[in-house]
Amino acid sequence: MKTKDFIYGFLAITFTIVTSHSQKVKAQNPIIFADVPDLSIIRVNDAYYMSSTTMHMNPGVPIMKSKDLVNWDLVNYAYQTLEDNDDRLNLDHGKNDYGRGSWASSLRYHNGVYYVSTFSGTTGKTYIFSTKNIEKGPWKKTVLNNSYHDHSLFFDDNGKVYLVWGGGKLQIIELKEDLSEVKEETKKVLIENANAPAQSDIMLPAEGSQLFKINGKYYLFNICWPKNGMRTVIIHRADNIAGPWEGKIGLQDLGVAQGGLIDTPDGRWFSYLFRDAGGVGRIPYLVPVKWENGWPILGENGKVPQNLELPANKSLIPGIVNSDEFNRKNGESDLPLVWQWNHNPDNANWSVKERKGYLRLKTSRIDNSFTQVKNILTQRTFGPVCSAATMLEISKMKEGDFAGISLLQKDFGLVGVKIGNGEKRIMMMDAEKGNPKEIESIPLNQNKIYFKAECDFRNQTDQGRFYYSLDGKKWISIGKPIKMPYTIPHFMGYRFGLFNYATKTAGGFADFDYFRIDDKISEMK
Repeated sequence: MKTKDFIYGFLAITFTIVTSHSQKVKAQNPIIFADVPDLSIIRVNDAYYMSSTTMHMNPGVPIMKSKDLVNWDLVNYAYQTLEDNDDRLNLDHGKNDYGRGSWASSLRYHNGVYYVSTFSGTTGKTYIFSTKNIEKGPWKKTVLNNSYHDHSLFFDDNGKVYLVWGGGKLQIIELKEDLSEVKEETKKVLIENANAPAQSDIMLPAEGSQLFKINGKYYLFNICWPKNGMRTVIIHRADNIAGPWEGKIGLQDLGVAQGGLIDTPDGRWFSYLFRDAGGVGRIPYLVPVKWENGWPILGENGKVPQNLELPANKSLIPGIVNSDEFNRKNGESDLPLVWQWNHNPDNANWSVKERKGYLRLKTSRIDNSFTQVKNILTQRTFGPVCSAATMLEISKMKEGDFAGISLLQKDFGLVGVKIGNGEKRIMMMDAEKGNPKEIESIPLNQNKIYFKAECDFRNQTDQGRFYYSLDGKKWISIGKPIKMPYTIPHFMGYRFGLFNYATKTAGGFADFDYFRIDDKISEMK
């Protein structure tokens, strides 16, 4: 072989290896295969921050951080509880707040201060939280006595501050400089019919406003949903915030829509959006953006690419979800940020201090409906498959108590131990179409029991299964697979949930030794 041929051959092999490797390390959509809807993203120097919606879960308005736009870690929440004196938020007197709480947030950075605003259909108010340290706080809370639906908080170059909000007919109002109040006299219609670029009958009018100013022009992103069509990105632009505004379809592919624009330190642009993905929830996507004639052009030939020229996705463990052995040092009593309570917690009736290495859930009242139970401790499920396991000690449970692990949504499923007539029984329940039914019940003759819940979201299979074990080694399937549909009443992807509640006598407790999460299910191990 000639030396030149050898060199060319070597270079070709090297190029092939490098190319193959680079293809493997590309990021893939979805960026996060878990319920992170209504995202709002900012970049401050080389760090990206994202807020999202978790509605009736607390703490609320999660803040996530990334260095590469792909891999995210929970770093904070805007609030611990939205309000404390509301029966719906507290799950009191048979009331609840599923599907409401706080909705789409708007995240901004201005003059060294971080702002995240959200609104609530529960309280009818808008909340603006601000801090100089988004990762540590503290947060200042400002309340506006109106609920500005899917609003965008916007700081203009001239010092004026605005909210843009609405559905179909989009409105704008100016705020006082300190954001303490709106200037009612400035309220006006910004765009009379933001659906117009879709040129179709509309099932969901243009909402989800996110307003940006780039190179002197204003860009407003919205989502609409044409009848017999899919979720669609609508973009309007103007030279002046007062208009006139011109609009066009920004993206119409796979139903990936609702979000905005973000740039990288090296000058590239992306649009962050999300997609309805069945039982796992609403999951984030990124699409590359090019600029043509002053318009952001989303996607590749109008399509959402599977691969992106960004670093490869790592596991959502431990940044978004994570295991917890419940071991705390020096009397610490906090829960990691991956945990959220279903509605406002009753902090007097849970502990990670009372018994070292355990989560203790105590009962303080009688409940006969699982979705009204206080102190269900939750984490997101995630795709394409996932599982969560726990070990439960039940010796201090009382007659009528029920404790275990659930897959929480309106059509929930669960497995646990129920005490009845002085006997312990392992019970699996399914609430298909919202109607809870006992599917299987097995006698239990010991005080330690292991449970596991598994989810299969591949190709929107949306199926869950439950298992128990008497020794933590041999797992036995119980009941039947459950269907896991995304329902609007709860408006959230399925959640793993640890629970304990009383149906007859309050005052008992159950101890959970650990919560161990995995991105595999039984058939894959």
